Amino acid sequence: MPALMTTREVADYLRIKERKVYELVRDGCIPFARVTGKLLFPTTLIDAWVARETEGAAVEDRPPLPPIVAGSQDPLLDWAVRESGSNLALLACGSAGGLERLAAGGAVAAGTHLLDAESGEYNVPFLRRMAGGRDAVLIGWAWRSQGLVLQPGNPLRIESLRDVIDGGHRVVCRQDGSGSQLLFDTLVAREGVGRDRLNLIEEVPKGETELGFAVLDGRADAGIAVESAARQLGLTFVKLARERFDLAVDRRGYFDPPMQALLAFARSGSFQRRAKELGGYDLAPLGNAMWNGD
Repeated sequence: MPALMTTREVADYLRIKERKVYELVRDGCIPFARVTGKLLFPTTLIDAWVARETEGAAVEDRPPLPPIVAGSQDPLLDWAVRESGSNLALLACGSAGGLERLAAGGAVAAGTHLLDAESGEYNVPFLRRMAGGRDAVLIGWAWRSQGLVLQPGNPLRIESLRDVIDGGHRVVCRQDGSGSQLLFDTLVAREGVGRDRLNLIEEVPKGETELGFAVLDGRADAGIAVESAARQLGLTFVKLARERFDLAVDRRGYFDPPMQALLAFARSGSFQRRAKELGGYDLAPLGNAMWNGD
């Protein structure tokens, strides 16, 4: 079988009418991806879905996972969880912390945007290493604009990371293990310097919004965060990179009502409009299986 099936192929595979497939998609009951307007169905997820729906199928001997999305903070994800009626809770603990919590069975999903500097790949190498033996799938959420967040109006006239380094401007860093900090350290290294060359303040925020307030309140001159966080706080934004934010999801938990409610809401028109309002998002990866445990 192909890795991705069309609507007709999945109908034949499941021995149902094509109209029934569209009904399952409409009701958020079957895993699918929408690519340039076309519905595609990851074969591995369809097989897992069939196994889960089979009466009398064996169930893993472990308690249900808590309905928590741990890991990295994302303004669009925060909003979607609140508005979707999914009854999911959020726990901001950084990308690495989220994967560790997922691996330990303390969350059903983890938001992650970890860049592997050697391969240039996002999230997959870390999920392989950190999720251990937990049966997980990586679901795309969005490409995001990451960059410097600066005081409103940019009074220090900072236009690049080199300006921050050479000017000795006060920098607020995220905690180690966060995707933003990993990216920031990589970009600083590309400038030929180490973190010790930065004028770091002692405060270490654990989320995008908290970091933004450190700059807005004048405790720091610059930090790294996504464009949407900067725009929400009225901060100046200087783009440094384009990164992919994904959801690492427990394979069994993927089919449970909370995650299905969130993913169904993410396909709605209101979600699309909110992403545009926040700014800095490209939703091309949304719903796609970026890694399925192979």
